[in-house]
Parts: sequence; C-alpha cells; structure tokens
Amino acid sequence: MSDRLLIRLHPDGQLSWLAQDAGGRALSAANAGAPPAATLARARNIVALVPSEQVVVLETDAVSTRRTQLAKAVPFALEDQLASPVEDLHFALPARFDASRITVAVVARSALREWLDALAQHGIHPDAMIADALALRARADGATLAIEGERALLRMNAAHAFAFDLPALTQWLGVAAPQSLAVHDFRDAPRLGLPAAVGEYHERQRDALAFLAGQLAREPEPNLLQGEFAPAHRHVPVVRLWRRAAVAVAAAIALMLLYAGADWLRLSRESARLEGQQRDALRAALPEFAAVAGDPRQLMESALTRMRGGGEGAGLVALLNRIGPILAATTRVTLKGIEYRNETLELGLRAPDVPALDLVREQLATLGLSVEVTAVNSAEGGIDGRLRIGGAKR
Repeated sequence: MSDRLLIRLHPDGQLSWLAQDAGGRALSAANAGAPPAATLARARNIVALVPSEQVVVLETDAVSTRRTQLAKAVPFALEDQLASPVEDLHFALPARFDASRITVAVVARSALREWLDALAQHGIHPDAMIADALALRARADGATLAIEGERALLRMNAAHAFAFDLPALTQWLGVAAPQSLAVHDFRDAPRLGLPAAVGEYHERQRDALAFLAGQLAREPEPNLLQGEFAPAHRHVPVVRLWRRAAVAVAAAIALMLLYAGADWLRLSRESARLEGQQRDALRAALPEFAAVAGDPRQLMESALTRMRGGGEGAGLVALLNRIGPILAATTRVTLKGIEYRNETLELGLRAPDVPALDLVREQLATLGLSVEVTAVNSAEGGIDGRLRIGGAKR
C-alpha cells in the first residue's frame, strides 16, 4: 500500500503519476497516464498537482484568528489585486495560521470544477489539490526554479510561486531577480543563460515528477480542496455507521429534552414560590414598594442603595468620565454607539483588527473595571466589535 499517490495534471490535459512510501521515497519512476484502479484503491492519500498558470498565490493580513471570519474577509481584502469578480473565484487558506500574514491560493471556480471532472473520469478523487509551483520547496536563502521544455516553475518564498514560459521567465528575472537561484533543468539541452545570480545549476535532470514529489511537503498547502470543494469520498464507507450513531444521539437528546422540560417546570414553580416570599418580605420591610412592579431583589437593593446615600462614582455619567480619556486617546478605534442598561455599558467600536480592539479592552481593565469582548465581526476596512463594561472587578 502506498502512503501517498501523486498525480500531475499537465497544462495540456495529460496525466502522470507516482507513488510514495511513508518515508516519502518514490516507489517507481513517474508513469504516464492515469493510475490503475488497484493503485488508486491502495493509496492512503491522493494529491493532485495542477497547472500554476491558473492559480494565483497571494499574501494578505490575517485579520482574524477565526477561520470562518477570515474566509469571509479574505476575498474582499484581495479584490483589488484580482481581475475577475470574487464571486467567480475560490479562495484556499492554509490549514494553520499563527502569523500576522497568510498565503492564499486563488483559482476560478470553473477551472477547479473542470480539473475535478477530468480526474473523476479516470476514477480519481483527490484528497488534496496543489498548484504545481507550490510543490517546490521554499528556501530561506533564495528561490528554486524547475525548467521543463518551454515551461518553468519558480518558487520565490512561502507566499510567492509562479509558472512561466521561458521568454516570460527571462524577462521577469531581469526585472525582479532573486538573491540566489537554484536551477533544476529537465531539458535535454545546454545550460540556459539566466539574468539572475545562479547559486547552483543542475543540467539535464530526469523525472520532473519524482523531483516534485521529493520537494513536496508532507502536508502541502494551501489545499484548493476546501469549503464547498472539500473531498467527501473518503467517508463513504462509514456513512452507515455514522447514521446509526446519529440515531442513538438523537434518542439521547430527546430523553435529555424530556428530562430538561420536566426539570424546567419544577424549577419554574419553585422560582414562583421564592419570588412570592421575596415580595412578601419586601412588602413587610418597605410597604411603599408593595405596589411597585419589578424584581423584588432589585427593588430591595435600590432602596438599600438610596439609604446608604448611593455609591460614589456610580451611573452612566461617572462611568463615561472614567473611560472617556482612553477612548479619546485611541486614534485607531472609532466609537460607533453606546448602550447602557442595568448598570452595564456596551460600546460598539470599529477597529482595524482584533489586536487593536483587545488593546482598548486591556486599557479599560486597568481602571479596575470588568471589561469583556462580546462580539467581533468583519467589516469594510477592519472589524466591528462590542465591549461590555461593568463595575469594579470582583
């Protein structure tokens, strides 16, 4: 059984394939055409390499740590750099992102569907699909160039990978030459003169797919097969088991709801009894509140507060006096609205990113207030967030 089956879809529509073991070693040389059905069945993981000419690799800010919010924000963040409407494009994000900027692969939805249909005709249902230029390993000290016939793949760094024909390659290198270039030439031709600093040049190489297989990361990304294009075929054998598990879970949930309903009814009766006792105690202690509607506990606390002369620094005005200087000094964050209810203030803020919003929260917390972020939503030019501010921390 092969650990990974690498299938390459060439720009002319032809296929080639190569199987690797768990250590990443090729089990054979590259094979032309589609792999046999038995080879497909034995593969643990199928990765398809597609032409990079139709995939744009870009870099953008990670405006959120939540993948769902980031997936919604990325198309609009990159819209100005793309020629096609974002509605016609598919955006692939990395599986993990812990830096301030991320690499995004963009492809036309129609092209992605055509690739999947072409592979499906041969019984191929890949688990991952990667632009072939991204198969080249990113180097910290320079760029990697692979030349095949009249076509070349260039990996500048983690976030920039391209495909060129040779005339366009020499023109591009003449304008934006990398610091050092490692060249792997698979042509049966003399060394190609390049307008760049070539650190190493490997001439007349053989088996480009085997070379790419050795370069390809264990978990290559960004994987184009995500979102609506995420593969589901690997889960078909266990669908029946999941259905049975779902029935069992549904039955358990029904029993839980039945118990919860009975418990809610019991607690409602107990709550009504306790509220009646509280109102009796309020009526006995403060007869003037007997006819006043509202929660007996809050009415009692309000009366006690007035008896104590009120709390110093309480109320909306006092709270605004405390937080006003911090909001006025923060130029990156804009106040969109305020709401004050039950001695709790909620602020609607517009910030460029989540760290800026969190900085305001920390500054307000230094005043001894209880501050929490209750909502964060992507918005044009940044994010909309809400801060809930209570009294002193307990």
